[in-house]
Amino acid sequence: MNWNNKRVLVTGAGGFIGSHIVERLVSLGAKVRTFIRYTSRPQAGYLDMLDPNIRSSIEIIRGDLRDYNAVIQAIQDVKVVYHLGALIGIPYSYFHPRETIDTNVIGTLNVLMAAREGGVECIIHTSSSEVYGTARYVPINEVHPLQAQSPYSASKICADKIAESFFDSYGLPVVVLRPFNTYGPRQSARAVIPTIITQALVGEEIVLGNLTPQRDFTYVTDTVEAFVKVAECEKAYGQTINLGTSTEISISDLVHKIGLILGKNLRVCQEASRRRPASSEVERLISDNCLARELLGWQPCISLDCGLLKTVEWVSDNLQLYQVGCYEV
Repeated sequence: MNWNNKRVLVTGAGGFIGSHIVERLVSLGAKVRTFIRYTSRPQAGYLDMLDPNIRSSIEIIRGDLRDYNAVIQAIQDVKVVYHLGALIGIPYSYFHPRETIDTNVIGTLNVLMAAREGGVECIIHTSSSEVYGTARYVPINEVHPLQAQSPYSASKICADKIAESFFDSYGLPVVVLRPFNTYGPRQSARAVIPTIITQALVGEEIVLGNLTPQRDFTYVTDTVEAFVKVAECEKAYGQTINLGTSTEISISDLVHKIGLILGKNLRVCQEASRRRPASSEVERLISDNCLARELLGWQPCISLDCGLLKTVEWVSDNLQLYQVGCYEV
């Protein structure tokens, strides 16, 4: 694909992965329009942290994914859509299941309908490894059963299936990408790695919930490259594709690894309020990334050790952005 002057829309562009995708697309020469959730504040999320030359080159539209009129206006004249807009907090979904489902399901339906109406060339819908629930077998491939162990995961399962139905029913050129635990610079403390790093930078006691779950962590630039590659691959249309490293680490071992980077002997205090309900806890996620390798020619390049070091350096330089020790839902 020739990205030069290609008109692209990124929903959820003010978020962690979305802001990195915007950055990469601009570097490729694309004309990027971003859709971020309207608030009364003038800030544009992590887009405000981009290089001023990048920031000034993008178009920012504010609205709500649940408003079809706002979405269809944003998609006008766009050729490629990256749909990342969602409410992503799992603990938040326990308290606000209706808002989570409305945003993630109805919002996705609106994006798909607008993309069909607008005749886009390709739409990349962002899923989550949480849709698999606790692994029934490992590594987890794309045919693994889906298990809704939280309102958030239920909303993503539904959104994924609607995206799939638009390919089957209308021939909409849609791909479902399913990242496994992306991490890196600009990630909020709702995620475990920034939670650990921020606390470790100011002390030696880390307050967490469950320490036994195992996760497959992918550095953000690797995830972004898969998003770029999938838009260039027509064979991916109609497919669901896992993005992960096919390696796993427990939260306990992750604390130890970050402690080694910082030269600290970190102590962990488990706090009951940070634990998921027992039946909602996803104990193990490790991806089978064979399809991404075969179909997209993609493979992760950044090791966990290297990625954690990069993330520690960024968080250390931007610690003022975090409320250290505060449990973010």
